[in-house]
Amino acid sequence: MRSARRCDEWRDRGYVTTESAVAVPALVLLLGMLLWGLGAVTVQLRCGDAARAGARAVARGEPAAVADDVARAAAPDGAEVRIERDGELHRVVVTARALGPGPLALPVTGEAVAHAEPG
Repeated sequence: MRSARRCDEWRDRGYVTTESAVAVPALVLLLGMLLWGLGAVTVQLRCGDAARAGARAVARGEPAAVADDVARAAAPDGAEVRIERDGELHRVVVTARALGPGPLALPVTGEAVAHAEPG
């Protein structure tokens, strides 16, 4: 009876190694995807904040160059800032790339519109 129990215990030892070999890479991949998603959300928020800051500056009557500088200061590195005017509305669009390898480096856009203040 003892030898049968030892044989079963010895066979079960390999399962733990196999399960670990499958589970650990899956958990590392999941952690990587969660971190990438968090980074993409952070870039999205920074683009939106930069667009709002630029729109407020241009709506106050600041020159477009100053509003561009304000938006670039709040935007992620390497972001593209575009300022447009449509009548009384000023639209600021900030586009950046989310961090990630290859196809995961997605473009992220933040946009804000402000009405020109009188005076």
